[in-house]
Amino acid sequence: MHSQTPYEITTVPQMPTTARAEMLPHEIPPGVQLVTLPGGIRTLAYTQAPAAPEPQPVPGAAPIPTWAKTTALLTPTIGGGVAAAGTGLSYAAPGLIAMSQALWATVALIAAGAIALPLLLGIGRSRTGRAAPTQITQNITATGLFGRANGTITNR
Repeated sequence: MHSQTPYEITTVPQMPTTARAEMLPHEIPPGVQLVTLPGGIRTLAYTQAPAAPEPQPVPGAAPIPTWAKTTALLTPTIGGGVAAAGTGLSYAAPGLIAMSQALWATVALIAAGAIALPLLLGIGRSRTGRAAPTQITQNITATGLFGRANGTITNR
């Protein structure tokens, strides 16, 4: 095995507490404090100093997104278009009302014509004289299950 040189551990002789000189508070360096250990001995010890707060970043001017610029530029245009459309509709309202009434009158005239025209035609035929109604006779013959059908039509 390796030969190890034994080292003797020595301790500093303790001085009586009355003979020990203590440091004044202004002599203690930063990060060192006077602490009392569980055995009652008071000693100097390094402590963790509270971390200095990081300085707050100064808010800089953020660039404006392109979509926001485009929207801001289009807003007056869209608003102006809506306003112009509203003004045009307000001027056109009396004409639109008259046109809608004319359209309803036209629909009513077409419906009345669809009902009256067959009645008028029926009256006109009855005045010209009564003719016998036309009779149509069909004679259809076929031979066999899949035979070709032949037929005649007679008008009388």
